[in-house]
Amino acid sequence: MSEIKIKRIASQIAKEVSDILQNESRDYNFKTVTITGADVTNDLSFAKVYFTAINDEDKDIIKKELNEAAGYIRKEIAERIEVRHTPKITFEYDESIEYGNNIERIIQSLHDENEEV
Repeated sequence: MSEIKIKRIASQIAKEVSDILQNESRDYNFKTVTITGADVTNDLSFAKVYFTAINDEDKDIIKKELNEAAGYIRKEIAERIEVRHTPKITFEYDESIEYGNNIERIIQSLHDENEEV
């Protein structure tokens, strides 16, 4: 399958998962989740969906709950996206936001040190 089609399907899955969590979920924790992206394997058998949450302390609990709800979310996606085989979904916390914030803090502290000199 072409790389462009796989990226399009991954983007569509991320969009639909976000819509499902925001509009159809009754769990308050899911309302605090932002879907940041998705990766799909070449054979469309697995999809890894990345998320962040407003309250970072609850990320492990939210990840566990999302993975428990993955079957329902997969069923909903199968009804919304036209693919022959709907991928099995797993959720992972997106560490890139925290990593970026950490780099920003380091740069700011270096900038502050240079201003003092």
